[in-house]
Amino acid sequence: MSDLKNNFNKKGQVTIFIIIAIVIIVGLGIFFLVRGSFQKSSIPASIEPAYNSFLTCLQDDALVGIDVLESQGGYIETPAFYPGSAYMPFSSHLDFLGTGIPYWYYVSGNNVQKEQVPEKSEMASQLGSFIEGKIRDCVFDSYIENGFVILMGEPKAKVKINDEDVDVTLGMDLIIEKGDDRAIIKDHDVNVKTKLGSLYDSAVELYDYEQEKLFLEDYAVDVMRLYAPVDGVKISCSPLVWNANEVFENLSQAISANTQALKAKDGAYELKNKVDKYFVIDKNFGNEVRFLNSPEWPSAFSVTPAEGSLLISKPVGNGPGMGIMGFCYVPYHYVYDIKYPVLAQVSSGDEIFQFPMGVVIMGNLPREAMKGSTPFNLDVPDICQYSNTLTGVNVYNTKMVPLDADISYQCASLKCDMGKASEGWLQADFPQCVNGFVLARAEGYADKKVMYSTVSSGRVDILMDRIYDIEVDLNVDGKAFDGQAIVSFISENNSATAVYPNMKKIKLLEGQYEILVYIYKNSSITLGATTNHQCIEVPSDGLAGIFGGKKEECFDYNMPAQVISNALAGGGKENYYVVESELENNNVVEINAASLPTPKTIEELQNNYILFEEKDLGITFKR
Repeated sequence: MSDLKNNFNKKGQVTIFIIIAIVIIVGLGIFFLVRGSFQKSSIPASIEPAYNSFLTCLQDDALVGIDVLESQGGYIETPAFYPGSAYMPFSSHLDFLGTGIPYWYYVSGNNVQKEQVPEKSEMASQLGSFIEGKIRDCVFDSYIENGFVILMGEPKAKVKINDEDVDVTLGMDLIIEKGDDRAIIKDHDVNVKTKLGSLYDSAVELYDYEQEKLFLEDYAVDVMRLYAPVDGVKISCSPLVWNANEVFENLSQAISANTQALKAKDGAYELKNKVDKYFVIDKNFGNEVRFLNSPEWPSAFSVTPAEGSLLISKPVGNGPGMGIMGFCYVPYHYVYDIKYPVLAQVSSGDEIFQFPMGVVIMGNLPREAMKGSTPFNLDVPDICQYSNTLTGVNVYNTKMVPLDADISYQCASLKCDMGKASEGWLQADFPQCVNGFVLARAEGYADKKVMYSTVSSGRVDILMDRIYDIEVDLNVDGKAFDGQAIVSFISENNSATAVYPNMKKIKLLEGQYEILVYIYKNSSITLGATTNHQCIEVPSDGLAGIFGGKKEECFDYNMPAQVISNALAGGGKENYYVVESELENNNVVEINAASLPTPKTIEELQNNYILFEEKDLGITFKR
């Protein structure tokens, strides 16, 4: 019986030890689980001000990082920079007040569409890395001077971006001592009030809306048609002439003003008239939205057809054999490529999240919309990344003097910048291409394009023609002329036009030219209103039409009365080969033309065009 009792006592002692061990283990687990909060709540009063300063520093670092994210399109560490080109002005970043902001959408210099839209998780990761890099720079000089010892371990930050705030958890051993008081804190939490998450969501919604609807491109087309000659007809017997540089300047200013007038629908705007309504995007993005553009930002404008810097549309109906028309008119149709950046800003109070996008108009039409906003690069082959054919380029002028020139290579629609020929020589790895073109550009010389296949290593020689500034001196019937005239030098490689009397300077290079001089004088040819009867053949009705049968339909059309105020009154044409020595040794081309009778009727005007074909010109180069 005593043995049984002893065994029972021993088992009871073992059980008690086991229970005690479990209690100790659980206690230790609870201790380590709440250690951080326990330590924070038990921070000695003498140390608490220093720790509060640390938390303030942590919050300030987070605020600085958030500000950088908002100002740089969601990036702290921006993607690699890639330059633009003369064809596509966009680099991968927009320089805004000295800050390079990555484009969310742009077209690269070699015509490849690209996206750079950051994910919210990537923003949180970059903000965490930013805090880790800054937190050890917190300044505690005043505490150290008062006897504090402050030591920091390696930081590891976790960030969560919410709509109305950002949560930051920093894991880092922080030791603070003063006298006999000591605290070790491992985890540090701050909550930063910011609308970063909400602004980012609105920005992505705005970006996706632009990619789907291309509303910025639609506004660009409207501006183009309002502020530039695109297509139309004007009753006139003299040409219509525009200066392309002035057209581009007007477009640039108009784009900037109209872009800044855009706003998003949020109920805060009172739409007083149709103009107000036109500038409001019919969508609410949850936060205030505005758009910026500056004429100083990189942009590109081009137009065809053009003669140098001039857009010239010639009249129809006043030439020989056209008398049946009974009137003159000038039709015009110009095709524009327009590329420029827009900076979108989404704001709430004092916070602004901004990102740039490229706006692209090609051939008078908006670019094609992209599908979605997730891929960084479209699946378009970028041949410039695969340059592996060693190629040499020699560049000379016509006197075999080496030239410094910018060299690029064009394969189909893709264009790669290859570098600069220094003292006439460039050797570089070119992308492989059959029947591509080596392009050379040098100051003071006409651009040169040479077909060259780069399937194997080799060398290409390029001869460039120098461009000379020449002033046109026009004489009519042996006397100096200062009236209205158009002087055109037309060749396969170069065309130039002077518009008298305001634009007399042209740029010429050696070559065969057809020189045309049209002299205009004021006239008052009045054409009365007329009604013309015209018949045309149209498909027949019914079965006969199916088998090609036709019938005649006639109709009348009315021509309004008109006055022709400018009429052809002189000029002529001449084929002339301009040699470089004439351009090199002279700066004036003297042209002698003959006058024609000032027409008073449409018949006399048409007769002048017949006489014009028989008139020669005298061409003399002089200093």
